[in-house]
Amino acid sequence: MNKDMCVPCDDGILNVRVGAIIMKDGKILMVGNERNDYLYSVGGRIKMGETAKEAIVREVLEETGVKIDVDRLGFVHENYFYGDMPSNLGKLIYEISFYFYMKMPDGFCPVSESFTEDNVREHLRWVSPSDSITIYPSFFKTELDMTSTGVRYLVNDERKKGTT
Repeated sequence: MNKDMCVPCDDGILNVRVGAIIMKDGKILMVGNERNDYLYSVGGRIKMGETAKEAIVREVLEETGVKIDVDRLGFVHENYFYGDMPSNLGKLIYEISFYFYMKMPDGFCPVSESFTEDNVREHLRWVSPSDSITIYPSFFKTELDMTSTGVRYLVNDERKKGTT
């Protein structure tokens, strides 16, 4: 059991993923690549047999080179969007994501050695919520609050072009 939780469903895809909220000096650590003009959260798909918490620790290590502990779950996010990767181009994707606030270790110095599923090199970037670049999930620009201790539930639906 080590397969990504990514399942074809009718003409679409069901993804179950995790994302990291790594913050330092008011900035959020995000990932990008040469192919896209947007950034996305550190994280990835949960593998069969993993818990969400185990998956985010693994994904952060894979994408930053640093093992970081989980602080707490911050968001559960349902997201309908259309794929832009070669394997899912134009397909409707229903994604359920768990976003975890991560503990910031002393001397944290992330190094990206990760690649997209089609072998495009990824890079890390610290982003301020006021930066004009597009980031996903978009709620990272408005909803992150380290003082909140509850779990928030959010929905994005590109089919309706709105958020609730």
